[in-house]
Amino acid sequence: MIPQSGVAATSRIPIDIRRFPWIRPLVADYAFDHAKVADFFAGNPRDPHAWSEAIARTRAHRRSYDAIADIVQAQQQQRGAPAEARAAAARFRDPKTVAVVTGQQAGLFGGPLFTLLKALTAIELADTLRNAHGVSAIAIFWIDAEDHDWDEVKSCGILDGSLAHRTIAIGNPPGAQVEPVARVRLDESAAVALAELAGTLPQTEFTEPIVEALRAAYDPGTGMADAFGRWMESILGSRGLVVFNSADPAAKPLAAAIFTREIERAGETARLAADAGAAMESRGYTAQVTPHADSVALFHLNGGRQPIRIQGDSFLVGDRVETRSAMLEHVRRSPGEFSPNVLLRPIVQDTLFPTVCYVAGPNELAYLGQLRGVYDAFAVPMPLMYQRGTATLLDSNAARFIVRHDVQLEQLQAQDEALLNRLLESQLPPGVDAAMHEVSTLLQDRMEQLTASVTQIDSTLEGATRSALGRMQDDLKKLHGKIIQAAKRKDETLRRQFHHVRAQAFPGGQPQERAVGFVHFLNRYGPALIDRLLEELPTDMGVHWVITP
Repeated sequence: MIPQSGVAATSRIPIDIRRFPWIRPLVADYAFDHAKVADFFAGNPRDPHAWSEAIARTRAHRRSYDAIADIVQAQQQQRGAPAEARAAAARFRDPKTVAVVTGQQAGLFGGPLFTLLKALTAIELADTLRNAHGVSAIAIFWIDAEDHDWDEVKSCGILDGSLAHRTIAIGNPPGAQVEPVARVRLDESAAVALAELAGTLPQTEFTEPIVEALRAAYDPGTGMADAFGRWMESILGSRGLVVFNSADPAAKPLAAAIFTREIERAGETARLAADAGAAMESRGYTAQVTPHADSVALFHLNGGRQPIRIQGDSFLVGDRVETRSAMLEHVRRSPGEFSPNVLLRPIVQDTLFPTVCYVAGPNELAYLGQLRGVYDAFAVPMPLMYQRGTATLLDSNAARFIVRHDVQLEQLQAQDEALLNRLLESQLPPGVDAAMHEVSTLLQDRMEQLTASVTQIDSTLEGATRSALGRMQDDLKKLHGKIIQAAKRKDETLRRQFHHVRAQAFPGGQPQERAVGFVHFLNRYGPALIDRLLEELPTDMGVHWVITP
């Protein structure tokens, strides 16, 4: 058991996400001006009435509650899930139970910090549903395990003892880059990567138990998705999080009707999503998905993941042609050989589970807004969409630096020293800046007077005097630069503090929650970090939190 100590009192600073240059207009409007995007979604999650309506919609939809409960519990038994997670899954048998769902790919060692933030947001919202609406609510983490982009999941970023960003990666086991991730089994490179992780993480009282827990999950021979699921359950299963491996063949018959309908009305899903994307773009937003008119929202899993396209009255599966009747029979007979693409995945998800709300990242929110018509076409109730919690975790020294120098977090993203120079300038004695400004102004005035005088003697001298002015101004700028450099040498503490906070907030220029795996923070603060974040990370949409654990 990992000791439950190591986390001091938490402080937090709220930041409006609209300040961040990487936040898209649709994401900002969803949080702050929902009316502008309301027709793309099923309701405003800030409206309590919208939650009541979503609960009623999902309860009214017929589902195979016992069947999905059996599948989830079988997965949990295979992974050795904690008792609290098993108890939560057992509640699926009650038709009045509802779910808050989120999900992500099976990133190495749990993936980036935002994966943890997604899961915590789902747990918090499920708890809010239980308290505010008196319903049985479960938080579900959907492992997107049928993607075949191995490069997306094979690595994990951490910060070493000097706060340098390091990437730990496993190799390419048989099937990697071809087979869906769920079918790829870890080889000995997983043990090598884990040893590298153990040697790179700053050593704390939590390092050894964390590495042992990871070793139990990422055992060579284990499927990548199963390893991810076991690790997530070890971290959050005791909080009632239910982890679901979406690649489970046992679940595919429950989605067979969705697959069949996609073939029967081939092209409709792509058209509806494209139309919604065009409507978004007409309002100045960016469509996240632009499907081809001949695309079918399914893949065939046959030694890889083959796209399916419409070809006249038949279908092109990879490079093989199947008639419509043969394809329909194929889907009905063997649904386990098929996988939904990004447009159909939410429909399958909300067919299997009684989803009231989906916790989405910024890019997901954009493409989910293209699916309202698709939900209607499949007669599946569209859930509410909620922006995941978003945060930067800084140590107390870094947080104090931001407050003391009134630094805006996003200013730290640039990988140059422009901000540092401004901070150093602000630390200079007032007389230096004033004197430099006075000299520059006086030089400009006197040289203009000189230019006017000498041109009366010889008009060709104007160019010479202006060239002289330019050289003197350039010398002044160089002098100013030397003053700044001298200040940097004198105030090495400020320079060190600046690089300390920037290395944490934007490793390599990327937002921390995308660049650093959450295993780094568990190693630093211990498992009590989870409880503290559940207590201290608000679910307010539109706010990014700088948190000091």
